[in-house]
Amino acid sequence: MLLQTPKKYTLVAGTAEGRTRLNAFDNALLASGIGNLNLLKVSSILPPATEFVEKLSIPPGSLTPTAYGSIASDVPGEVISAAVGIGFSKNDFGVIMEFSGKCDKAEAERQIRAMVEEAFEVRGIPLVDVMVKATDCTVQKCACAFAAVALWY
Repeated sequence: MLLQTPKKYTLVAGTAEGRTRLNAFDNALLASGIGNLNLLKVSSILPPATEFVEKLSIPPGSLTPTAYGSIASDVPGEVISAAVGIGFSKNDFGVIMEFSGKCDKAEAERQIRAMVEEAFEVRGIPLVDVMVKATDCTVQKCACAFAAVALWY
């Protein structure tokens, strides 16, 4: 069976604490607004002519193509971040990059922009615009930072 090509996308990010790393991840998904979906991790291409929407209306439990970065930590005081970015070409597809690390939001955004720029340079395609969504947090007990590009039909 051939899967449909998504027609819409959004960028989301969230952080949360939890009793375990998995609970922190689940709570970060909820904080980002996509916690009740089944994420299908995809790689880095945004289909041509895909429309940006602030919030996708997706039924709970739906299999949702998603490019994401996440990091969990149980080291109190540690700063963690996650970010996603999309580079856009003129009248062609986009390239999605994901990042997570032990740094603040500004560094995560810098890393994403550099990765997007390299992706376009390697492809030999002019970069027209970049969208970035990032988040960070300081771990209290057990936390997760999550950022994603969710795709939908």
